[in-house]
Amino acid sequence: MEFFLLKVFLAVATEKSFSRAAEKLSRTQPAVSLAVQRLEKELGEKLIDRSAKELLLTDAGRIVLDYSRRFENLQRELDTSLAELRDNSAGRLTIGANESTSLYLLRHIGRYRRQYPKVRVEVRRSLSSRIPGQLLDGDLELGVISYDPNDENLIATVIYTDHLAFVVPPEHRFADRASVTITELGMETFIAHNVVSPYRDVVLRAFQRHKVPLNMDVEMPTVETIRKMVQRNEGVAFLPRMCVEQELQRGTLREVKVEELSVERKIRLVYPARRALSHAARAFLEILKTQDHN
Repeated sequence: MEFFLLKVFLAVATEKSFSRAAEKLSRTQPAVSLAVQRLEKELGEKLIDRSAKELLLTDAGRIVLDYSRRFENLQRELDTSLAELRDNSAGRLTIGANESTSLYLLRHIGRYRRQYPKVRVEVRRSLSSRIPGQLLDGDLELGVISYDPNDENLIATVIYTDHLAFVVPPEHRFADRASVTITELGMETFIAHNVVSPYRDVVLRAFQRHKVPLNMDVEMPTVETIRKMVQRNEGVAFLPRMCVEQELQRGTLREVKVEELSVERKIRLVYPARRALSHAARAFLEILKTQDHN
């Protein structure tokens, strides 16, 4: 079986279109269709349900798609390994992180790039809950998450300790207070993050435990939008402190301690336990080890 046939099928399945796949591969649509037919003939299975209006994969097609992705990842690893043989500092580093944890990586990536300028660094924005699976599938080499994955197939190392900060605008009635009780927050309007996370659950349980209403009248998709809304005095929020450090230093936001709610966030670097890391990834780990993580 030719690897090219799997590559064509992967493009068709990913793009959900023969024409878009042809454009992506710089091939004609008939050539792409013929390649998929050849693959089906070699495997003895129909991979695409051609009776449907939209492009749908058969059960066999979904299996082949999974293996096609694995072959592509293996080819990428081969290309990276060969590049490292040609140049000890060359290669590619792919790290998965969500919006908040990617901020932690900035200063480390800057130092890494100065030491290894030929390495291509890609930080992929991923849902934190999906990063462990992407690491095991080979889609990522390193991941940064804010929880313990509890998986023996992964190595997780705490690299930074952060906490959830209760932030208000400078003109807020709590802005000059060192602390407040959770009961005092019952009348506040919270700007919430609409991404499920263990820290959101911790906050919800704390309010429920103290029988205090948590008024999440506004939910936003990013930390950046939440931060801006709080600065505009549209409400208050719980945010990772690392995401609001500059605003706290400038005085455009104020952090107030909530006496009954102290939530520590441990930032972890995660990577597969049973797969050898590339030179690029090992070098990045060394960069982290030499930094002050707290």
